[in-house]
Amino acid sequence: MTLSRAVIVLAAFAALPARAADAVPDPKVLEFKLPAQIPWGPVTAQGSQVALLYGDPNKPGLYVLLNKWLPGHMSKPHFHENDRYITVISGTWWVGTGDAWDPNKSTPMPTGSYVRHIAKQVHWDGAKDQETVIQIVGIGPAPSIPSPTAKVK
Repeated sequence: MTLSRAVIVLAAFAALPARAADAVPDPKVLEFKLPAQIPWGPVTAQGSQVALLYGDPNKPGLYVLLNKWLPGHMSKPHFHENDRYITVISGTWWVGTGDAWDPNKSTPMPTGSYVRHIAKQVHWDGAKDQETVIQIVGIGPAPSIPSPTAKVK
């Protein structure tokens, strides 16, 4: 390679914008967490793990959380007072409705799916054979209320 060609190549690389890893967004403009910075809580007795990204589902207002469902974990029939908006981030999340709990009759929601839990409507859901991560967005307070008429096998 000639010296003039090498200078042209170097000049072309110098003109490229900085890589994302080299740029630091202004924290007054953009809040972010890289995967290693997401604050996952402990695994619960029910077999899930929560990372609160924004707000608090136990208090009034908007909240955003990640819920990691471990394989074989299925919730029992329950409902929420407010709508909840869910996106499947990874894995397959299985959903069902009504008081008759039967994981064999659940419907798969693969990665990228969107689900809305409609307020005060009984549903159940979970992971079957693989870890599954969902993002939940809602308005708190958002307790999970067991269905008083559930039929659990």
